[in-house]
Amino acid sequence: MTQIHVVGLGQDPDDLPKVISECIEKAEVLVGGTRLLDWFEDHPALKLPIKSPLDEIIKRVEQEMLSGKEVVVLADGDPGFFGIGKRLAKALGKENLRFYPNVCTLQTATARLKIPWENIRTLSLHGRKDQWPIFRALVRDDMVGVFTDEHSNPGRLAEMLMERGVDTFRMHIFEDLGQKGEQIRSFELQEAKAKSFSPLNFVLLERIKHPEIPLHLGMDDELYIHEKGLITKREIRATGISMLEIETSHTVWDLGSGCGSVAIEASLLTTEGRILAVEKNPSRCESIRQNIRRTGAYGVGVIHGEMPGCLKGLEDPDRVFIGGGISRNNGVLEEALKRLKPGGKVVVNLVLMGSLQQAREVLLDQGWPFDITQVQVSRSQGLAGDLRLEALNPVYVVAATKPINHESTKN
Repeated sequence: MTQIHVVGLGQDPDDLPKVISECIEKAEVLVGGTRLLDWFEDHPALKLPIKSPLDEIIKRVEQEMLSGKEVVVLADGDPGFFGIGKRLAKALGKENLRFYPNVCTLQTATARLKIPWENIRTLSLHGRKDQWPIFRALVRDDMVGVFTDEHSNPGRLAEMLMERGVDTFRMHIFEDLGQKGEQIRSFELQEAKAKSFSPLNFVLLERIKHPEIPLHLGMDDELYIHEKGLITKREIRATGISMLEIETSHTVWDLGSGCGSVAIEASLLTTEGRILAVEKNPSRCESIRQNIRRTGAYGVGVIHGEMPGCLKGLEDPDRVFIGGGISRNNGVLEEALKRLKPGGKVVVNLVLMGSLQQAREVLLDQGWPFDITQVQVSRSQGLAGDLRLEALNPVYVVAATKPINHESTKN
C-alpha cells in the first residue's frame, strides 16, 4: 500500500540522515511550507506549498497518494511534535502515514543552553488566538517553550505577559536556529517588548523568581490587597468554591469579584480552563491585577465593566460565582442563569434577607433545583490573656444547578 512519508528536516536540511535524504530523492510530490520547499528548488518533484486552509492541501495530498505517487511531506524537526503530523493522521489515517522524526527545535534550543528538556512545558501560538494555555502554564511550570508566529512574535508575547502582571520570568529567544544567522538572546520582558526578531524564532520562558505569596486554597484574608470589608472571607470562600464543584476544563465567572480572592483560588482547580473576574469598580480591578501578580495566578483574566452588559462577549460559563450581592432588578443573576451551560452550577453569597428571598424567587421561577446553606463563622480573639470567639456576619450560600434540558443562548 502506498504511504505518505512525513519527514522532519531538523535544523539543517543540508545535513539530513541517509534514510530521510533517500526518501526525499524518490519523491514525486513534495509538500511543505514555502521556506522548506525552497531548500529543494532543484528537485524535479511536483511541489505543493502548505497554505491555509489546511483542508484543501490535505485533500490534494490524499488525491496524490491515491494516484499511486510517492508523496513526501516536509516538516520542521519532529512531525509529531507541534507539527503537521497530528493533522495528517487525523484526516488521512495513521495507517497511511510513515513518520521520519528528526531533531526538533526544542531539543536544539535546550542543547544551546546546555539544559535538560524533559520537563519543559511546550505550547504553540502558531495560528492560534487562544492565549490562555500560556498563562496557565506559567502558574506551575518553571520552563515554558513557545512556538510563535508573525502575530504572536516574542515582542507581542512579552507585552501580553506584562499585561497579565507576569514579572517572574525572563525570555530566551532563539532566532534562525541551525542557519548561518543563528542568534540566541535573553531579555527581561520589558526589554523584549521593545525589540524586533527574526520571523523564524522559538521562545523559552524561564522562571527567575517565585511570586511574593505562595498560591494555595484558603489563603488568609490579609494576604490580599482589598478594600476593608470587601472580600469573601476565607471560610466563606472555601465553602463557595467547594459548592461550585469546579472541574479542570471549566470556564468560571466570578461576578462582582471585589479583590479577586475567589477567582484566584478557583484558578488552582481549572488547570485547563479559564477564570474571569468581573468587576465594575476600576480601583478594585487594579487590586485584582495586583493580587494576580503577587500570587502568580496568571490564569485569571480581569474584565472591567458594568454587568450584565459586559458579559455579552464572554465565553459561556460552566460555573458562576456571585459574591458581590445581586442588584434589585435581578439583571445580573438572570443573565448568569441564562448564559450558564446546561448542567452548570451557580453559587450566590448573600447577607441580606431581602436578597435571599429575591434569589429564591428567581430560581423558583426558573424551576431549577437549589440549596440554601447558612454559614456562621466565629474567629478567636485575644481578651484578658485568654481567647474569646468573635462572630462574623452570617452568610447565606445559595447553590443551584441548571437542568440539562436547558439550552444556553446569547443575546
